[in-house]
Amino acid sequence: MPTSGTQSTGDAGESIHREYVMDVRIVAADDGPGERRYRFEAPHHRGETFDDPETAELYADVYFDVNGFQEEGTGDRGVPPVMYQAGRDTIAAYLYTREGVDVEWLGSFFAHRPEKVERMIDNVRKRAESIRRGAAERGSA
Repeated sequence: MPTSGTQSTGDAGESIHREYVMDVRIVAADDGPGERRYRFEAPHHRGETFDDPETAELYADVYFDVNGFQEEGTGDRGVPPVMYQAGRDTIAAYLYTREGVDVEWLGSFFAHRPEKVERMIDNVRKRAESIRRGAAERGSA
């Protein structure tokens, strides 16, 4: 289960926004006066940075939903291959973390109403929470 807090990472201007099982975390970093960015970090992952914490948290949910993934080599507009095995809702959630993508665009892309797209994304969040809870219960800190 995720924990939130203001624990420092040791680097000036950075703090842990959210910490998950298996050494996955989101780090909040000052990016100038009054600007904050959120960096997803996981072992064997290059990291990804987001403008808001909600998008970074959804990215973490997708990461857990597919049991981890690598983006290196997928290009700017590509989707990591593991997403295709996971299903349409995981692809939708992943695409939603990309800059400039909203539920209306996703609805058009998947030929669904925005409400259906929101349910797809919510399904990923719920699965990820269940996966993290299971990992914590098994002691995978």
